Amino acid sequence: MEFLFILLAVVIVCGFLVVPAARRRRALQDAAAGAGAAVDPYGAYGFVPPERLDLRLPGPDDDLLAAVGEARRTQDWKPAADLLSRTPAGSADELRWQRVQTLAGAAAQELAETPGTGGVWLRHWRVVAPEDAGGAAVQAEFLVQQAMRNPSSQDYRMILEEARTVCAEATRLAPDDVVPHIVALNVARGLGASEAEFQSLWETVVSRAPGHMGAHLAALRYWSASWHGSQDRAEDFARRAAAGAAEGSLLPALPLFAVHDHLPDVQLVRSLFQSAVITDAIEAAQFAVLHAPQDHPVLPHVRHLLAWFLVRAERYGEALEQLHKVDGHIGAIPWTYEQDPVAAYTAFRAMAVAGAQRG
Repeated sequence: MEFLFILLAVVIVCGFLVVPAARRRRALQDAAAGAGAAVDPYGAYGFVPPERLDLRLPGPDDDLLAAVGEARRTQDWKPAADLLSRTPAGSADELRWQRVQTLAGAAAQELAETPGTGGVWLRHWRVVAPEDAGGAAVQAEFLVQQAMRNPSSQDYRMILEEARTVCAEATRLAPDDVVPHIVALNVARGLGASEAEFQSLWETVVSRAPGHMGAHLAALRYWSASWHGSQDRAEDFARRAAAGAAEGSLLPALPLFAVHDHLPDVQLVRSLFQSAVITDAIEAAQFAVLHAPQDHPVLPHVRHLLAWFLVRAERYGEALEQLHKVDGHIGAIPWTYEQDPVAAYTAFRAMAVAGAQRG
């Protein structure tokens, strides 16, 4: 759909004010700071103070955080391996995918902090237990994350080619595991695979896990305008997935992610977030959140983005409902897109509180 571009044209013609995204963020934070003088988001509302917000995950997973913490503290890979062995392919595909992502991200962060020695536990895992399917999946995802950290690097393609090789190895070790196939989607996106190549990979994924929300989020990025598609193609992919979703699926929330990926990098009139398209996407996401299993591993991801949109749409009471469900963990879009995720999250949280108090 072209509603965003049409609305942008109307804004320019009518002479409404637009401001750059950086100024928008400052304005939001200033507004939140002003609101903070009038409200107590920690005491009265029971929210977690900024210094205790956890950036590692979108929601709680104590077993995963324990494994990550042990790997970082002792460089022992065995707790991580044991955790994935207890997170089977098939019945726990979404959870396994999220845990593989987080373990890989932890190793990548350690390496960034301590080049050469950080994340050595993952290397030990692969050397000591080369036939461990979990270790292969984590290494493949680690390589993708490493490549995506610096796409301009001369090693970018080489790292992604290695990731593709490790994906194939992980598939050999665990033929029923969909996670290496999802990692392969991101490899294909990074390497600029043709639509035919990507579609072939995608058909493999959906044949194994047709309702996998994490897989759909990975595929959505390929079809986005920032990669190999367009706004129309991304929105079409999201709408078709939502329309074919099974009962209890989170896929009806996918259009909200597509809309977010293609918002203009300017502050438009507030009615943008009250437009029919965004309102429909918000309400579809609310439907998904209401009917999905409450222990769905990807549910916190949806709640975070939904809260962001609800604040922008000035639906503050509804935003607070979502924030209460996820508060304490902020490792999710849209906060992770910001230079300072804690500041961004707490700004929106304070605005939700102030808006709700104003009625």
